[in-house]
Amino acid sequence: MRRIAVAGASGLIGNALVRSLTADGFEVRRLVRRAARDPQEVCWDPEQEYVDASGLAGCDAVVNLAGAGVGDRRWSEAYKQRIHDSRVLGTRALARAVAALDERPSVLVNGSAMGIYGETGDRIADEDAPPGRGFLPELCVEWEAAAAPAEEAGVRTVFARTGLVVARQGGAWGRLFPLFKAGLGGRIGDGRQYWSYIALHDEVAAIRHLLDRDDLSGPFNLTAPEPLTNREITAAMGRVLGRPTVFAVPAPVLRTVLGEMAGDVLGSARVVPRRLLESGFRFAFPGIDDAIRAALA
Repeated sequence: MRRIAVAGASGLIGNALVRSLTADGFEVRRLVRRAARDPQEVCWDPEQEYVDASGLAGCDAVVNLAGAGVGDRRWSEAYKQRIHDSRVLGTRALARAVAALDERPSVLVNGSAMGIYGETGDRIADEDAPPGRGFLPELCVEWEAAAAPAEEAGVRTVFARTGLVVARQGGAWGRLFPLFKAGLGGRIGDGRQYWSYIALHDEVAAIRHLLDRDDLSGPFNLTAPEPLTNREITAAMGRVLGRPTVFAVPAPVLRTVLGEMAGDVLGSARVVPRRLLESGFRFAFPGIDDAIRAALA
């Protein structure tokens, strides 16, 4: 496997993945939402379900990490539609393009999220857990189903159900670091809700593991082995950064500020990577303290 196409290459995870692959000598073709400027770019328009399939010819694998940021802004009905279309329509377009190739890639690793499980409370959710209810769980179900054309064409298809990525820049954690560094960090709500996290380094390593292993398909939770409560993570942030964590965001305030999205921030997701561990994957930063330090390095 030497040539890999990546959609969402400019995002937090996609950018880190491209850097990792390029450093190891892979040829990476980036999907871009404009006319391609060189042979390493592939034009596509996910909302219009368009992909220049000729740009995927000769690729050994396709990784789809594209999608509008779930936490980028308050969820209006229009923005929820954008979140949906950027994932579902984009995935369907890619899956159809892959299926139509005379020589198909051996694998499609498609993005998904631990949000598929919804509110889990104290219950542990592995890949066999049923989907939850609500906007995000229903979105994730539809998102994964959109990859069906590739699966039906015989392409090994993997769903990376990613948790909260611990990274200094980008994603939810990118917003937390400045607050905690300023001594303004604290628990959210009562702090008892579980947060399933993963270090950015381990996220990239896990995706590459899923690319490399031709015996792996279906859903994989990309989260650290031991989910922690928001209260425990808050304490770890204060411990590693050497800052107080006395502030707290009451649930009613969060609901006022975030609207519908507050339910997912306050909700509990106790998700574990059973299939990833069973496949032999080893985490470099399984603990929260090490994950935070890795993000700051």
